[in-house]
Amino acid sequence: MRTFFRVWSAEWLKLSRSRIWPQMMLSAAIALLVGIVEKPEGPDAIAWQQLLGTMTLLHAMLFLPLLTGIFSAMVCRFEHSGGGWKQLLVLPMSRGILYTAKFAVVCTMIMIVQLLFMAAVLLAGWFHGFGQAPLLMLGKSLLGGFIACLPLAALQLGVSTAWSSFAAPLALNVVFTIPNMLIINSATYGPFYPWAQPLLAMLPRGEADFGAFNLPLETIMYVIAGGFLLFFMAGFVYFQRKEV
Repeated sequence: MRTFFRVWSAEWLKLSRSRIWPQMMLSAAIALLVGIVEKPEGPDAIAWQQLLGTMTLLHAMLFLPLLTGIFSAMVCRFEHSGGGWKQLLVLPMSRGILYTAKFAVVCTMIMIVQLLFMAAVLLAGWFHGFGQAPLLMLGKSLLGGFIACLPLAALQLGVSTAWSSFAAPLALNVVFTIPNMLIINSATYGPFYPWAQPLLAMLPRGEADFGAFNLPLETIMYVIAGGFLLFFMAGFVYFQRKEV
């Protein structure tokens, strides 16, 4: 466990020197602007739900999947340049610990993005003068979006370790994020599409009643758990056998 935290700290230190913080704050800043411009009407309980739904749409449908791909690519960027993998993998350290630590760094950045988004929702509600915030509803949305990003993070990390190009995994992520607006309308394909799962998990129940939103959240979570295990184990096994 101590080795894992040492590797995690080293990976985090490398990323902290890059320009990652503005990217982590971008989605929350735009969501805050949307939440301030569009004021929901009605009782506070309904207004908070509508505010969360409005701010979640752009954040979870577009920015969260894109940022997950960016973070996954960035944790492998240094190793792909200048023979970094050769220098790293010859160290007396388990490949499994290294891969898991990189994945944990990606998860940490996703959670920070989610916390910034929650802060943006609270600020927008304060700006409009709403009453006490429904922290349980906000917490479920935040945690649901985080969990829904895990399969996508596992998939993108596996792709990023396999491809030496930094731009290629990002381009792939953009290509598969764009169809979200169409696929989310399908109750058949939407729940199984990793790029659409963050929106399905974050949007408050009742804010949409079409396509995949008609499915119970528990069903979507089962699909997310299965996808995460599949993508993470595939990337883990590949990394264990990766030639230096």
